[in-house]
Amino acid sequence: MKRYLLLNLVLFTAFVAQAQSERKFVREGNKMYEAGLKDTAKLDTVSFGKAEVAYRRALELKPDDKQWQFNLADALYKQKKADESAKEFENIAEKAPLPADKAKAFHNMGNSFLVQKKLDESIATYKKALRIAPNDPQTKYNLAYAMKMKKEDDKKKQQNKDKDKDKKDKDKDKNKDQNKDQNKDQNKDQNKDQNKDQNKDQDKKNQDQNKDQQKDQQQPQQNKISKQNAEQMLQALENDEKQTQEKVKKAQALKAEKRNVEKNW
Repeated sequence: MKRYLLLNLVLFTAFVAQAQSERKFVREGNKMYEAGLKDTAKLDTVSFGKAEVAYRRALELKPDDKQWQFNLADALYKQKKADESAKEFENIAEKAPLPADKAKAFHNMGNSFLVQKKLDESIATYKKALRIAPNDPQTKYNLAYAMKMKKEDDKKKQQNKDKDKDKKDKDKDKNKDQNKDQNKDQNKDQNKDQNKDQNKDQDKKNQDQNKDQQKDQQQPQQNKISKQNAEQMLQALENDEKQTQEKVKKAQALKAEKRNVEKNW
């Protein structure tokens, strides 16, 4: 019996020591968190970082404590670890038994999305919070602010899209004009070369015609003879004719003489 009581006493003492250790870490985390909030001129990420470490130690000993989970998520948010804080708040919202805690978790989760410029996600998350707590003024204000940012962002994107479209159209028109001018210059050069070739061919043709004309003009001049030369040529022909006739007569006479001689014989 004494042994049983001693065992229970030891276990109870260990539980109390653990609880005291948890509260110690939580008190340390709260102290660092408050220290980070004091300096409004700048964000004291060092103090919030120390608070994060202390809250994580406390949660290692008591993982299901919702208040300490809230504190850890807040410390992450203050260090601009918005992605991590959003995940922590989502986890809290899923497991929180009370509607008020769920609404608060969704509200803070929306803030984590908002600072990341994830406007669609933040708007959807604020709406989840308002479905649970429709009269919460801070959530209403944050939702309106996120929707305004969304509208301005969409307008800016549309303006950039229109600007890009105008630029593309201008570039297209510019390229079209450049191609038109280029084709015009090419056609101009081509016509110029073609006319040049045609003129060159025509010049060559004219030169050939002139040569032929000169040749035709020179041909009669080369065949043309003087009167004296013509008379000499006629005289030579007459002499040849006389000589030919004399030869014919002599031949005929010789033939007749031969015939007579043969006959007398």
